[in-house]
Amino acid sequence: MKNVVVKEIKLEGNEWAKCLDKAFKKKNKEVKIDGFRKGTAPKEVFIKKFGLESLYMDAVDEAVETAYQNVLKETGAVPVCEPKLDVKTINEQEVVFEFTIITAPEVTLGEYKNLNVKKESVKVTKDEIEKDIEALRNQYAEIKVKDDGSKIEAGDTAVIDFKGIVDGKELEGGSGENYPLEIGSHTFIPGFEDGLMGLKVGDEKKLNLTFPENYTEELKNKDVEFTVKINEIKTRVLPELNEDFYADLGYDDVKTKEDLEAKVKESIKSRKEADIEDKYIEDCLAKASENMKIEINPEIIDDEIHRMIHQFEDQLKMQGLTIEQYSEFTGMTHEKLHDQMEPEAIKRIKYRYLLEKVAEVEKIEVSDKEAEKQADEMASNYGISKEELLKAYGSLDVVKYDIKMRNAIEIIKGN
Repeated sequence: MKNVVVKEIKLEGNEWAKCLDKAFKKKNKEVKIDGFRKGTAPKEVFIKKFGLESLYMDAVDEAVETAYQNVLKETGAVPVCEPKLDVKTINEQEVVFEFTIITAPEVTLGEYKNLNVKKESVKVTKDEIEKDIEALRNQYAEIKVKDDGSKIEAGDTAVIDFKGIVDGKELEGGSGENYPLEIGSHTFIPGFEDGLMGLKVGDEKKLNLTFPENYTEELKNKDVEFTVKINEIKTRVLPELNEDFYADLGYDDVKTKEDLEAKVKESIKSRKEADIEDKYIEDCLAKASENMKIEINPEIIDDEIHRMIHQFEDQLKMQGLTIEQYSEFTGMTHEKLHDQMEPEAIKRIKYRYLLEKVAEVEKIEVSDKEAEKQADEMASNYGISKEELLKAYGSLDVVKYDIKMRNAIEIIKGN
C-alpha cells in the first residue's frame, strides 16, 4: 500500500555503546555478583558472568526512541498509528532496526455535496404529550402506605419477607427481609409478583414456581417454593394537574393543563429535532463515505478498535466494573469484543478521513481567535475555566480540529 513506509536505521559506534552502557548500569543494580554489592560490579565482571547478550533488550529500549526520531526526520513520515518494529541486527558494534510506519491513507472524494439525503420532519402526537406528562407525574409521585385491609394491586410496592426452597434446601441468595418489591417491575421470576396480587398486610402465601429456561445453568427449569409474608403495602399517589404541580416543575409561565401540554410539546419537538438532525448527519456522512475511495490498513483499524476498547473500559470503571468482570458476566472475550467493534471502528475511520479531506479540498481554516471564542463558550457551558477545558482537550489545536470537522459536516449537509 502506498501509505506504508518501511525504513531501516542503524545505530553504531559511540551512540550504540552509550545505550549498552545505560543498560549495564540498570541491570547491574538488579543482580547480585559474589564479592560485590548490587550495582558495584565492574562491567567486565558482569559481562563475563552474564554475557553481553543479556544487555541487548534493555539497550534496545534505550535506543529505539532515538532511532524512531531519526526515521521520522529522514522520511518525513507522519504516522497515524503505532509503528511496527523489527530488530534486524544486534551485536556489540551496532543495532539495526526496521520500522514499518503507516501514514494517512489516500482519499479520493466522490460526490459529497448534492447527496439528496432526505431529512425527516418533526411530528408530535397527543399520545406522546400525554405519555410525557404522565412520566412527569410519576417522577413527582408521593409514596404512601396503604390503609390496613387494602389489597396489593399492580403498581403497588409490597414490603415482604421471603424465602426460597429448591430441592429441599434453602436457595442461596433467595431470601430477604423487608424487601420492597414493585408489583409489575418483573424483578422476580415469572409468577412471583402475580402471586402476590390481592394479598393484604399480614398475609402469608406459598408460591410454587419454576425457574425459566433462560435462567442460570444450575437453576433453569427447576421447581422452587417461595414462602412470602406481606409486611407493608405502599402505593404511588400521582400529583394533580394544578398550579402547585406546575410550580414544582419550575414552570412559572404554566397555569393550565393546556399551558403544560404546549410546554411538553415544545420539549418533545426539540428532542426529536436533535435526534432527526443527528440521523440526518449520519445519513449524509454514510452516503458521502460510500462515494469516496479509500483503502484502510488493518493496522489503522486495530488501532481504532483498541482506542474504542479503552473508552469502553473507562465507561465500565464509572460503573464500578473492570473489563475482566464484564467478560466474566457476559462471556464476551477480548477477541469477540474486538470483532464486535470492528464495523463501528471502520465507520469512524472513514468518516474521519472523509471530513479531513473535505476540509482540505474546501480550504477550511480556523483562526486562533475563533478557537479561543469556542473554548470560552464551551468552558462556560461546562462551568469550568478555559484553562481546565484546554487541559482536558489537550490543546487549542484540538479545539481548532473540532471546529474544522464541524464546518466540513455543514458543507456535506449542504448548509
